[in-house]
Amino acid sequence: MKTLPNILCRWFTENKRDLPWRQDKNPYHIWLSEIMLQQTRVEAVIPYYERFLAACPTVHDLAALEEQKLLKLWEGLGYYSRARNLQKAACILCEQYGGIFPADFHALHSLPGIGDYTAGAIGSIAFDLPVPAVDGNVLRVMARLSGDSRPIDDPKVKKDITMQVQQLLPAGQSGDFNQALMELGATVCLPHGAPKCQSCPAASLCTAFQQGTALSLPARTPKKPRKIQQRTILLLHCQGKIAVRRRPAKGLLAGLWELPAYEGVLSPDALRQALAQDGFSVREILSLRPAKHIFTHIEWHMAGYDIALNACPDGFTWATPHELRGAYALPSAFRPFLQTLEDNPDGL
Repeated sequence: MKTLPNILCRWFTENKRDLPWRQDKNPYHIWLSEIMLQQTRVEAVIPYYERFLAACPTVHDLAALEEQKLLKLWEGLGYYSRARNLQKAACILCEQYGGIFPADFHALHSLPGIGDYTAGAIGSIAFDLPVPAVDGNVLRVMARLSGDSRPIDDPKVKKDITMQVQQLLPAGQSGDFNQALMELGATVCLPHGAPKCQSCPAASLCTAFQQGTALSLPARTPKKPRKIQQRTILLLHCQGKIAVRRRPAKGLLAGLWELPAYEGVLSPDALRQALAQDGFSVREILSLRPAKHIFTHIEWHMAGYDIALNACPDGFTWATPHELRGAYALPSAFRPFLQTLEDNPDGL
């Protein structure tokens, strides 16, 4: 394994993907990309990253950004606490460090939303600090290389693998080695389907390849089933506008805008009755295609209705379709129902 750093650093130099956040070693760019890449594919992140940097080219710009504009920039990426933590960290960087990232692992780690991995990625890539950056890709690569059959989501196992990477870090190339491990996991030692062992630069060192166990590694602890929640989503039209409202300040999708909804999946008749009881004056109802949205621990199963009202009731914010697209951050869970506005912006 002592030969692994040289092999992977050379391979990374020759084969790394041309990604926008790799054009320099600006810690702000590295930080932003790493936060966006959590739970999100590279292909999906690139346009968000470019749009975000155009709006907030510096840490100072991010710190000063209005929250609703921040959330709108983040719309569709999910896990909105990441965006809020970005801004909290930006404010601390401006207040305590003059907008300059500290070249110190522990100082980076102390910022909101920055854990071991992100602090390691920023520290090693931007400042060449000799610190590991161990994400899911690295855990998978290292488990296969060593033939480790322990579950990688066990904190003790992750700590052990982190120590292994720490001991392998090559002097002066910590950032390249960390990125090479990540790149190998993302493009060769794949998480789903068969890994591309025949094109892996480390195949001769890999225990899983030699033993034919690559498909069974890494091991994970079985997950608990997600909680199913049934909801009826309302696309309420009135005078050319759509009803939205803010979600509670705490909990799932905290503080974001949403389409109104009832708990449970209601039939058209049950919906009419519920709307009448709540004082809505309904002109017409159209059923929409059902949809499902998966969060980390919860799954929404949703019925949807396009509803034309004779009068705009209080208790909602009423926005035009154009305003919804430009100013209001609505989570992607509602996107299947908002597609109706693209097809028929004037509603029923």
